[in-house]
Order: sequence, then structure tokens, then C-alpha cells
Amino acid sequence: MQDPLVIVYAVFATVAVLVFYFLAEGEFSAVLTLSAICECLAFCLLGVQALSTGSVHGISAKSLQMEAIALACRLSGTTWLEGYLPNDMSGDFFYQIVDALALVMVLWLLHRVLVVQRRTYDAEDDCLPVAPFAVGSLVLACLFHADLDDRPLFDTLWMTGLFVGAVAVVPQLWLMTRNKANVPPMMSHFVAVMAISRLLSGTYMWHAHKEITCEPWIAGVEHAGWAILAGHAVHLILLGDFAYYYVKNVATKGLRAPLELPQTWVV
Repeated sequence: MQDPLVIVYAVFATVAVLVFYFLAEGEFSAVLTLSAICECLAFCLLGVQALSTGSVHGISAKSLQMEAIALACRLSGTTWLEGYLPNDMSGDFFYQIVDALALVMVLWLLHRVLVVQRRTYDAEDDCLPVAPFAVGSLVLACLFHADLDDRPLFDTLWMTGLFVGAVAVVPQLWLMTRNKANVPPMMSHFVAVMAISRLLSGTYMWHAHKEITCEPWIAGVEHAGWAILAGHAVHLILLGDFAYYYVKNVATKGLRAPLELPQTWVV
């Protein structure tokens, strides 16, 4: 019997290669689409865990709720406005389809966690309040949003999605610290693939941030581009320690081994 983890990785890697070389024709902007593909892959890995093990142990519903908000905010504009889309052909329809599939996956996972497999959900440990993160993201987005859509509401929603997505990993990391430092393999892959997704989109934004315009608070300072880079940096900084232990665990024990975090992570 084939390893479902290997199959999922192989399918998404094939899709990514085909999209980059044939649909996007190697255009650099397709990095954004590859980022969306990685994000969708991450949620599929959680789905594989829920179906193959019959358990949602280690999955944070709070984190999934924030991811759903982030995706919905992004889709609110990208489905009909072009300001934040890749410039290549993948931005015509494929990018939005991948985001929509990711949102469907997140909502399906929430249903599994909160209803279908609730008995295996770590409800008592998944207790970090997320409202402050969501509200804080909205306030920052109102202050620092770009104007690529030239519609303040949808520019703000896109930036809110970026900021919420940057901190959506916090409830997941919090839950990991309360699970006696033993992280299911699919969960560790989920966090790692989400980091790769942010790294890809951050790479694109690093090259494009000088072209991201806004209504500057200080004359000559286009703050929106730097705010976008800061959002990506926050996500990667949050995962700094985790990335080290994840790579070490995969290198020494393989893809299927649970991740054992050091006791210093345990709350």
C-alpha cells in the first residue's frame, strides 16, 4: 500500500511544476501561485491525518478559524479585482481556484474537528484567545493597507488576511506546547509546509515591495510594502525554533516519525 503522505506530496509537486512551467511559462510572479499551492497542500496534510488516523489530535481549531478568515479576506478581492494577483496566466483563474479549494478544506477540517471527530479534539488545550489577533490585524490593516485595488475596503481586507495569516500559526504552536512536546507527523508537516508557503510569497514581495503603492503617512515612504514584508517576517520568526527541530527530526527519523520537541517548549 502506498504511503498517503508521499502520494499527497507527489501530486502537489506535479501540479506545481506543471503550473509553473506550462501555465505561467516560468514567470517570476507565479511564485505567488506556488505559495497558494503549498498552503492548500498544508491543509490537505491535515485532512490526511484526520482520515487516516481517525483522530484530530494536535489540530488547533483556533488556528483553522484564523486561516479561514485570512483566506476569505484574500478571496474577497482577488475573485474580481486584479491588484494582488500574479501577473502571469495563473492569476487569471488558477490562483483563485487554489485559494477557494484551501478555504473549502479549512471549513471541512473545522467540521471534522468540532463535530465529526470532536472526541479526539484537544479542546481543553486549544485555549489561546484569537479575537485579539484578529482585531489587531484589522486595525493594522486599516492603518497600513496598500492601494493596488484602488478600493480602500478591499485593500484593507486583503491586508487583514495577510496579517491574520501571519499569526494564525500561534494557536497551533500553543497547542503543540501543551501536548507534552509530542507532535503528530502530519501536524509537523503542516506547519513546515505553511512556512514554505510564506517563504515563497515573502520572496516575491521582497522583489515587488517597492512597487506596492499606498497613501503614505510620511511623504515619500511607501509603508504598505514594508508592512507586507513585516507580516511575512513575523510568521517566519515565530517558526524559527520549530524549523530547526523539524528538519533535524526528518533528517534523523524520516517523514513518518512524530516530532519530539524539547521540554523547553512545554507549557
